[in-house]
Amino acid sequence: MHKTLSRTLLLAAACGLTATAHAVEWTMATPYGDASFHTQNVKQFAEDVAEATDGELTINVHSGGSLVAHGEIKPSVRRGTVEVGEVFLSVLSNDDPIFEVDTLPGVAGSYDEAYTLWETTRPVIEELFANQGLKPLYAVAWPAQGIYTDFELTDPEQFEGLRVRAPNINTQRFVDNLGGNPTETEESDIPTAFSTGRVDAMITSSSTGNSMTAWDYVSHYTDANLWLPKNIVFVNQRAFDRLDEATQEALLEAAARAEERGWQMSREDNEASLEALQENGITVSKPNDEVAAALQEAGDQLFADWQERAGEDAKQVLEEYREKRGN
Repeated sequence: MHKTLSRTLLLAAACGLTATAHAVEWTMATPYGDASFHTQNVKQFAEDVAEATDGELTINVHSGGSLVAHGEIKPSVRRGTVEVGEVFLSVLSNDDPIFEVDTLPGVAGSYDEAYTLWETTRPVIEELFANQGLKPLYAVAWPAQGIYTDFELTDPEQFEGLRVRAPNINTQRFVDNLGGNPTETEESDIPTAFSTGRVDAMITSSSTGNSMTAWDYVSHYTDANLWLPKNIVFVNQRAFDRLDEATQEALLEAAARAEERGWQMSREDNEASLEALQENGITVSKPNDEVAAALQEAGDQLFADWQERAGEDAKQVLEEYREKRGN
């Protein structure tokens, strides 16, 4: 009996070691802080994956750029030093102009249009990612972008020489077109950039303004509805391929839920953030006719420049989107 019990215990221990060996632990990097709804959604995604796989796959989320700087997240995932990453999609515009299509004014001015744009461009984006050994999991839009200033924005001439935080190359071009001086600043560095005088204004969403307590350094938010840019979450393809089929399916199902949940969170966060901005003393307003005309002119120039850079595939995808949108 004693020998039998010993064998049973040894077998159980061996099985336990085998199960432990099969468990996979991934690292995920995101540049956004814990107050961002994107990060909250990412953490729920990680919890969903762990639950769906009974702990066979766990994803450890490192937020706020604490593990890898924003610009290094995609290269790190590509190398496999980090398995999963999240980036602002348009920061990849140097790779292909299709990545900046959601930062073109007038292309998608509502959540429904922004989602249709994502559905239309997704196959092309997936192919471009695949060419670099990456697999997109899901994408979620930010609320529409507006302009934060420490003064009332009433005259286009106020843009002249204005140092504006612009998080991607397309926004930098847009600020240039307005006559301002674009400054690239990560979200986590926004308060410091304002306090040290590196920036005077910023183009971003109601959500970012709320999560970064914009009322500490600006007084006005011009809700210009410029565009609805997206974040994209992606995985190293080799790491994905090493998972068994059941775990892959569980991961993709959790990603699909995260995408649906994230878009709804974005809508809700926009409403809550606009209220929070006003409750904390920020004046929220729509641009007047003169400012709106200047924004339109700058946007038209931005779109014309994009068409010159974009290849036929990107132009064709945009045309397909416009057909789906109905104009």
